Amino acid sequence: MKPQLWSIAFAGCLLLAGAAQVLSQPPNTLTPQQQKDGWKLLFDGQDLKGWHSYLQAGAGKDWSVVDGAIQLKKTNLDPHEDYADLVTDGEYANFDLKLQWMANPCIDSGVMFYVHESPEYHNTYNTGVEMQIADLACTVPDSRVLYERSGDIFDLISDNVEWVKPAGQWNQFEIIADKGHLQLFQNGHQVIETRLWDDNWNKLVAATKFARMPGFAKYHSGHISLQGTEPKGDPGVKIWFRNIMIKPL
Repeated sequence: MKPQLWSIAFAGCLLLAGAAQVLSQPPNTLTPQQQKDGWKLLFDGQDLKGWHSYLQAGAGKDWSVVDGAIQLKKTNLDPHEDYADLVTDGEYANFDLKLQWMANPCIDSGVMFYVHESPEYHNTYNTGVEMQIADLACTVPDSRVLYERSGDIFDLISDNVEWVKPAGQWNQFEIIADKGHLQLFQNGHQVIETRLWDDNWNKLVAATKFARMPGFAKYHSGHISLQGTEPKGDPGVKIWFRNIMIKPL
């Protein structure tokens, strides 16, 4: 084999080996390189340590850990405190956040950030910006409305292509927020890039229901939140989250 071809083949083997390592990496763990790069797990796959329901001391009854994932199991008649949105104990300003989620059909959920926890605000969405989770097929009306589909910044900016997978498959979100520069990725595809807090952002907010929420997107640091979902779809298990990791920037 010629030296050039050997080099190409060797490089290809290294890439395949690296890909195999990623695929074989156990859920809710960090590789030595990820640890070196500054990544931290927000969920260890064992319990809900580091999380609590919004404005509560612990997690609501509908949240649990099953098979290495945070699971939400609820009926559509459960009291709100049982499925109130989970929030991290810690707060974050500039960060790279990655997580995986999987849902049953007709899910309506989301991942929020810059959530300010205070009795002044009754809900996480009064302050937090949301990357929307909606089932590809049957969440009505969200999956069929611009600005409310999976990967959108809810009610503000819509992605051009829905890279979400059908219900029952794992999806990956990545949210990079760095001094107002916001990038959202769904299953490896960049779906949103914008700037927070500038004139264009303020105009977008002013044209939505968030204009009536004086605390919305005003905080430059806050909690990460997993939404407890709206009463859509069949009762029972709604959604799972795993591989939740963050790197401060």
